[in-house]
Amino acid sequence: MANPKARVEIADKEAAEWHERLGARTVRTETIRDFFDWRQSPENADAYRRVETIWTESRKLAGQPEITEALNDAMSRRLRNTSEDRTTRTLLGMAAIGAAAALAFGGWTWWQGRSTFTTGVGEQWVVQLADGSSVRLDTDSRMRVRFNDGQRLVDLERGQAMFTVAHDAGRPFVVAAGDARVTAVGTVFDVQRQGAGVSVTLVSGAVDVMRLSGPERPLRLAAGQEAKVTTAGTVSRAVDVPTVTSWTEGRIVFRDTPMSEAVAEVNRYLTAKVVLDAGDLASVPVNGVFKTGDRDAFVAAASGVFGLEPTAGPDGSIRLSERGK
Repeated sequence: MANPKARVEIADKEAAEWHERLGARTVRTETIRDFFDWRQSPENADAYRRVETIWTESRKLAGQPEITEALNDAMSRRLRNTSEDRTTRTLLGMAAIGAAAALAFGGWTWWQGRSTFTTGVGEQWVVQLADGSSVRLDTDSRMRVRFNDGQRLVDLERGQAMFTVAHDAGRPFVVAAGDARVTAVGTVFDVQRQGAGVSVTLVSGAVDVMRLSGPERPLRLAAGQEAKVTTAGTVSRAVDVPTVTSWTEGRIVFRDTPMSEAVAEVNRYLTAKVVLDAGDLASVPVNGVFKTGDRDAFVAAASGVFGLEPTAGPDGSIRLSERGK
């Protein structure tokens, strides 16, 4: 029979590794799926909750003298213990901070701190929630989290987010985005607000999408489907999930995307925008793959393919117009 203590130690080590991987600026969709599968084990789920609790508490205590001293001491011991592997050293450092946090706050939880999360233009941020779920916020996004005993509610006030939901049959996980409501139990899905409309793409599992102002019944999505919620109603279609979720890898993928929509998508990651001053090209389909925030690459490609003239504006923007006009 396996040693229970050994199983816990292995789970803690793997949890620290997962926390580091999910905290990277870009995370592949396959990685999110693998993490969700790994966390199905109760032992793994408990281990991950321990790691994220320590991490969340430690961030709140940054800058306090006693915490800084504990961290410096932990880092010194890590440097001396060169025989330990990198993951174990990281976990030990986090444990030292977490112990100090427990002494300082006792029963403190992260819900007493922050429940609203915002990213700036060009930023992405992975938020670990108290129930074991995680949310990856895309550029210029804002969400508000409200959990209680009967429901886990996230209000996506603007932008886009990828949700990896921890299974809890007794507490549905609900994302509110404008007129849309997305309900899940344990799954991975993407939600984007686009003006008055909302798009929901299901990576794995199942979700119900509902339009609050309409008479329709909730729409159940299967993996690989996207639902669009507008004032006209809710419709679904099959989509290429890696393309739709490419933003989680720091990429924008265009496949027969109208030029006006491509420019708008590029601009989501820019403070100095691209302005399309060529009305005849607005509906022309474009294809390509670009790094998020790489304005120069998009401008160069659009100029070369469509014969456009790029001109710098006084506000730092780039205007694309037809040559000779």
